[in-house]
Amino acid sequence: METVKGFRDYTGEQAQKRARIKSIIERTFQLYNFNPIESPIIEYEEFVIGNNEQDEAVSDRYKLEDKGKRKLALRYEFTFQLKRIAQNKKLPLRVYQIGSVFRDEPVSLNRLRQITQCDADIIGSNIKDEAEILKVFSDILKQLNIQFEIFINNRKLLNEILQELKINSEYKQQVIREIDKLDKLSESEVKENLKKYNAEKALEIFKKPESYFEKYSSYQEIKALKKQCSNYKLQVKFSPFLARGLSYYNSSVFEIKTKKIKETICAGGSYLVNGIQATGLSASIERLSILANIKTSSKKVLIISLDQDKKAIEISNELRKINIPCNILFGKLSKALDYANSYNIPYVIFIGKEELKKKKLKLKDMKTGKEKLLTLQQLIKTLK
Repeated sequence: METVKGFRDYTGEQAQKRARIKSIIERTFQLYNFNPIESPIIEYEEFVIGNNEQDEAVSDRYKLEDKGKRKLALRYEFTFQLKRIAQNKKLPLRVYQIGSVFRDEPVSLNRLRQITQCDADIIGSNIKDEAEILKVFSDILKQLNIQFEIFINNRKLLNEILQELKINSEYKQQVIREIDKLDKLSESEVKENLKKYNAEKALEIFKKPESYFEKYSSYQEIKALKKQCSNYKLQVKFSPFLARGLSYYNSSVFEIKTKKIKETICAGGSYLVNGIQATGLSASIERLSILANIKTSSKKVLIISLDQDKKAIEISNELRKINIPCNILFGKLSKALDYANSYNIPYVIFIGKEELKKKKLKLKDMKTGKEKLLTLQQLIKTLK
């Protein structure tokens, strides 16, 4: 039975890699004192839409209806749920969430309809918090051995430029969405789209050198963010046409990219939650899995009990105490090695009468095929 288009099963090494990435992300979030939250996958459709009905991500929501004929929807991201979660909380509120989000959009190799999103947000934030959020994700990407570049801009600057060009306020959000497509469409295509709003002149401004933007008052926020990032030894690049597609961003916006894939690997920015300034950044485990160069546990062990179950259980307990993953097969020697190979278990321990007489354990390295008789202490030293 095939999965629905845009949805996938994850098993074996792929699932182990995803679990390892999630563990690295969660540990890093917690090192920066972000606290975990969980929220429902299904919400009232009205709450999901909010004030952002024109946003592409919102229009791509999955619509549902329950037995009571209530209009519901699957969450398409986490940010809108913070309106409820942040109520009456002490500020700044530092939270993270890792879970599934859904978008009914076209599927490609690096874009699915269900993704595992990893968000960190600070409600009650300032520019210094924005730099810290970028540092958090920088730490994560370094642990995953992913080469990356951080790009920043500010919605206030975009609005200031559009105001200077006398773009009709009714069209500002549409113009910003078109500008944000410059990394997906050709310049000529974007220019043609901007003509609908008499805004094609904006492209000429966005191609100016960074020094040109000093004349805009909102550029000072970009300078302040760059300065704080330098305190974290973070290199960031100003990208004047970076907009982010979601309309709720009201200040800094960020994207983290790599040369390995065309899609953005982390993205976010600053926005209001119940009238309070907030900032957040997000990545998906799916994209990170494509790029991450990490090892899953290489010390896994399969213990074969040859009618020595009590001893096998004792050994398994000792190995788990030192964080070596293991499981026991009881009396299935003929299939044990095939089993170990099937699940990429690199070591097999045999426990039988002969081994117990010698007060030793037989360790087989599945990669080299070599076998050794070792005491428990020698075994632990070898596997550590």
